[in-house]
Amino acid sequence: MAANSRKASAASRLRVVTSGRAEPRTTAGQVKVARAANVFIERDDALRCYSRWAAPTCIIADGPYGLGKFPGEPKTPTQLAEWYAPHVAAWSACAQPDTTLWFWCTELGWALVHPILELHGWQYEECCIWDKGVAHIAGNCNSKTIRGMPVVSEVAVRYTKRNLLPGPSGQPLTIKDWVRAEWLRSGLPMNQANEACGVANAATRKYLTQCHLWYFPPAEAITRMAAYCAKHGATTDRPYFSLDGHTPITEAAWMKMRAKWNHTHGLTNVWQEPAVHGHERIRASVGYLHANQKPLALMRRQVLASTDAGDVVWEPFGGLCSASIAAMQTNRRAYAAEINPDYFKVAAARLADAFTHVEMDREHAA
Repeated sequence: MAANSRKASAASRLRVVTSGRAEPRTTAGQVKVARAANVFIERDDALRCYSRWAAPTCIIADGPYGLGKFPGEPKTPTQLAEWYAPHVAAWSACAQPDTTLWFWCTELGWALVHPILELHGWQYEECCIWDKGVAHIAGNCNSKTIRGMPVVSEVAVRYTKRNLLPGPSGQPLTIKDWVRAEWLRSGLPMNQANEACGVANAATRKYLTQCHLWYFPPAEAITRMAAYCAKHGATTDRPYFSLDGHTPITEAAWMKMRAKWNHTHGLTNVWQEPAVHGHERIRASVGYLHANQKPLALMRRQVLASTDAGDVVWEPFGGLCSASIAAMQTNRRAYAAEINPDYFKVAAARLADAFTHVEMDREHAA
């Protein structure tokens, strides 16, 4: 098939549709949606979108930094916590036990929003630093007037859900406390957990300990402890290690009780990647359309690290929707929202172009 024909064929499967929803910030009572494959970009406020999106495995939030550059954005970081609060609450309500949140911001902006994230059950994991390199400020730094080090960094902070499970009396327990409580409920000696798991001492030393050496039990270990307690432990009307108090635990269910992590050797928490330039950078009639366009390479890194093929990625503050395009390129599903009509238009065009290239690559591989 000729290249132009392949492009036309792929483009024909991109749909820009309008859905009837009589809500604010719409055109003639309708919300515009750009769709290609399993990626949806809505021209709407994300707060109105969350309830209709599929539950996320990964949320990539690259919203206001407190610079006042976009309509509705706080002009200083001091207001960021209040601005983000309703979004964070919605993320927590919609998240699954294995959901990862990547929160992009400045160092100060993140520090101010962190308490809100903790309040709503997000557990800090690590702070990754995007190092744009000295070229980012070359020629734009006046050494006679500057009063500090030139800034060439942003942070992408990884959070996971702080999952709680009901204890013997119904009280919420952390996973660490819950695993120990379930074993103690059986009335069996602690050291028999090692026999249950088929290990020398890993169960008591890692899975049942309450110290800093605690280790999330592998799925096989948790199901073996459950079976052992059911056979040798006290009689109970609630299955041991049941997540809902009724259904026996399975390896698949247990594996969803913590966020996914697909490790790549050689990568650290300092990401040395130049700011976006060249053909990837989206330009306006004068200068750049978006002041803070993220590299697709970094979006792919986040998507690949915290999801598997077929999983759902959310991009609440779409902008140019780089995370959603990265999701498409890696065979994930994605939902994005962008309220700015100019950004939405460009994001829809980027989505169409990315879809075309993905389809062409697949046809070429076949």
